Order: sequence, then structure tokens, then C-alpha cells
Amino acid sequence: MANFPPNSLNRLSDPSDALKKYPETEPMLDDKYLTTDDSTNKNGFFSHRYRYLILLLGCLCLTSICSNMITFNFTLICMHKDTPITGVEIVPGNITSSMKLVKREPMFNQQEKSWLMWAVAVGSIVATFPFNVAYAHYGARMVFFSAGAMSAIATLLIPLCVKLGIGWFIVARIVQGIAFGADFAAIGVVCSRWASLKQNGIFISILTLFSSLSSAITNPSAGALCESSWGWPSVYYIHGTIGLTLFVLWYILYTDHPDTHKNVSEVELEKIHRNKTAAHIKMDSYIPYWEIIKNPVVLVVWLNALADIGSGIFLLTYTPTYINAVLHYNVGKTGAMGALLALSHIPFKLVTGYLSDKLKGPNERLKMICFNSIALVIPGAMYAALGYVPDDRPMIAIWLFTGIYGFLGANCGGFYKCGTLISRQYSAFVVSNIQFIKCITLFLAPLLVHIFITDDSNKNQWRTIFFILAGLLFISNLIFCFVATDEPQEFTKITRETAREMKEIKKNGVTKNGNEFSA
Repeated sequence: MANFPPNSLNRLSDPSDALKKYPETEPMLDDKYLTTDDSTNKNGFFSHRYRYLILLLGCLCLTSICSNMITFNFTLICMHKDTPITGVEIVPGNITSSMKLVKREPMFNQQEKSWLMWAVAVGSIVATFPFNVAYAHYGARMVFFSAGAMSAIATLLIPLCVKLGIGWFIVARIVQGIAFGADFAAIGVVCSRWASLKQNGIFISILTLFSSLSSAITNPSAGALCESSWGWPSVYYIHGTIGLTLFVLWYILYTDHPDTHKNVSEVELEKIHRNKTAAHIKMDSYIPYWEIIKNPVVLVVWLNALADIGSGIFLLTYTPTYINAVLHYNVGKTGAMGALLALSHIPFKLVTGYLSDKLKGPNERLKMICFNSIALVIPGAMYAALGYVPDDRPMIAIWLFTGIYGFLGANCGGFYKCGTLISRQYSAFVVSNIQFIKCITLFLAPLLVHIFITDDSNKNQWRTIFFILAGLLFISNLIFCFVATDEPQEFTKITRETAREMKEIKKNGVTKNGNEFSA
């Protein structure tokens, strides 16, 4: 993360006073990372609650980037081109003459659709690790703003790119994918810097709402705009303009260091920092990559992310096609149904995030296993049933889609929370790699469709994919039940200083105090 400013807590009149006022923080924090003098900000904007404004704005900005990316998923069904054909006209007197007819057909063939879907995945995969490094060194204010601006500008230019040719459109989609690669790392940064340990669940639940919110907003609005006189280009113009506005607000209102913001009170800062270690608060840019990557609990968290998010991405990407081609709903109703799907995700996210933080009875590990099972097992069973819905009962399929996406929302109390609790100050890296996994699913979902679907209206072909997703959900949750924990892993004890000391020990064979070291 961005290096902690050495003078960022100069507002402290006397650090010892803060320790007296909040004794529970004394064992965990160095004096220089303690709370600030409240006299200058007790009447500030969002007094004692400024972190919630950051939370709301962060969620909206994440939603904007995702909405820009998925605009194509819906406008795809209303983007057509007129192809001229030659016909024969019969006129009175048995005289025939040629006439020009126009055939209306989809603007892109199946292969071009796959290219445009994969373009986003390629951009995201390429950008995820560079964004991790950028967040670590420069923080989220400028980096996330830059990603949002890229996404908005690329979206505004898409109608022009379509006119210029498929190559230009692919480039615009790659840029959207690059911007999307910044999303999950931003979640990790905001949670690490602005959420207290007791509010991790609710912060994660709200910030990870962006996928469902983007569908709930984009699908119905895109459906209405596509059928209006403005047509499909207006979808991109409106989304791009809103995105630019939101990210300007982000740049103005956000800071990477709550203790330096004039609207963050002493009371609020103490809540944010309570029971965090000095290393967690300092958020040094050092990250022990290899120790994290090889940790078995982290690997299981990432496996569950692949299953859960992969299933959700598949729904977001192909539900409009399935509803339109298999269930035979028109464009307007397809948009409404897609919004219903996304809206079902929101209450599950909020309720499970709240319960995950507030339930006092079960221990944290048991709670995470319960929520993770809700998020993976129930949707797996629904996926298995989806392929057998009678053709004359399309609403059953709609309700199953809605249930799948709703129950997937319980993930914030499962593997997401496990990932943040076990990695503490390195949670941004762990969560941001969930973004890398999401990028892989952006590639895998079109690949599955490319392999198994030759006819969009063939329900039997879709059934095979449903079974694959169900199996992945069941297996991933089973493994999680055995390894889940809420304890910080050993790599959280590694800092820049301890890593340097261990390097010296291995090199010289002596410890820092001069004692002989034996491996």
C-alpha cells in the first residue's frame, strides 16, 4: 500500500492523552499512529461517520466501471445491421423487375461476439497485477480515479468505434477490461484503510454489491434506451457521462489516510484503528507475495472465489441471451428480468454482511462456513435443476436464476471475510487477486459457451454448462469447510523490517543482537 506519511498524525496534541482515552489500543499501536485531536473536526461534514460516505462513493464508482463493461452484454441483443439483398417483384401484366430488399440481422456473428467478450477478460488479466503494484505504492486516490476515467472515456467512444470497425471496438473493450482490473484491489484498499475490524463484513458486503447493482441499473435502462428513438448508442453515452462525474467526486472526497482528512474525527479514527496492529495501520508498500500465494487457506479462498464469482459472471453475461433466446421474452421484458436477478443479490449481501458482523453466538469460523455453504451449495442445487424446467413454465427458470444470484450474495460472510481476516494488512492483495480470478472467469464463461453452445435457443446445450457450474460450487465449498479459519496467518507477521532481518540472518548466520543463528 502507499507508504504511510511520517507526519500524518501531527494533529495529535499529546499521544499519551490518546492512550489514556482509549487504553484498549495501547498494546497494538505506536504513538505516532494514534488518533487525532477532535477539536478541529467535531462539527465536520459527516462527523464521526465520514467512512460511510467513502463506503457509499466507493460502491458507486465500482458499480460505474462494472456497468460500463456490461453495457455490451445487453446492447448486443439490440445491435443490428441492415444487409441489402436482391428480390423479385411481380407487377400486373406478368412483368417482373428486380427490387432492393433489406435483411435485418445481428451486427456481430458468434465468433465476433466471443472476441468482444474475451477482449474484456484479456484487458483485466493483463492489468490486475500492475494495478496491485500501483495501489501498493500510490494508494487508491489517483490510481482508482485513473481507472475510472479510462473506463468512462472508452465507453463514450464505443459508438464511434463500432462505426470504424470491429478492431476498434475490440480495443475499446480491452480498455474497459483494463479499468475493470482495478476494481477488487480498490475494495481491499478501502476495507484495509477505512473499515474497522468489527465492520469488515458490512464493508465487504456493500462494496461487492457493484456487480448486482450494475446489472440492476444497466439492464432495464439499456432496454428502455434501446427501444427509444435514441437507440443503443445512448446507453454508452449516458453510462460514460455518469462514470466521469462519479470519479471526479472520488478524486475530491477520497484520501488514502483517514487520519489526515479534516472530516475524520478523533472518535471515528479510534474506531477505524481499534485492535489493528501498527503494521496494519502503517500499510507499508512491502508485500510478501510468495508467502501469501503458497498459503493453503488463501488458495482455498481463491478456489471458492472462482466457483462463486464464475457462476455469477456467467449469469450476468448470458442471462439476457438465455431469457431472450430460450425463454422467448422480448427485449423489454428481458431487461426487466435481468434487473430482477440483480436486485435479488442486494438484500442477501446486506443481510448476510450485517449478520456476519453482529451474530454473537457461533464462533467466527462456524459463521463463515455457514454463510459460505449458503452461497455455494444452494446455488449449485438450483443450477442442477435449471436444465430441467419445462418449456411451458419459463417463470420457474426466472425464479431459479433469481434464487441463484440471490444466494450467491452470502459470499461476503464466507470466503470474502475469511480472506480479509486471515491476511489483515495484506488483505488488499488477497482480495485483488479475486479480481484476477474474476478476469479468468470472464474468459472461461465465453469459452464454455463457445465449446458447448452452437444454438443459443437449445436448452440441452445450456444444461451441460449448468451441471459443470453446480459441480464446481459443491466441491469448492466442501474443501472450504475443512480449512476455513479466522486466525491471522503467519505471513501477516512478516514486515519489511522482519524480512530484511531474516535475510541478514540467513546471509551472516547471526541474529540482530549478535547471537549465532542455526537453521
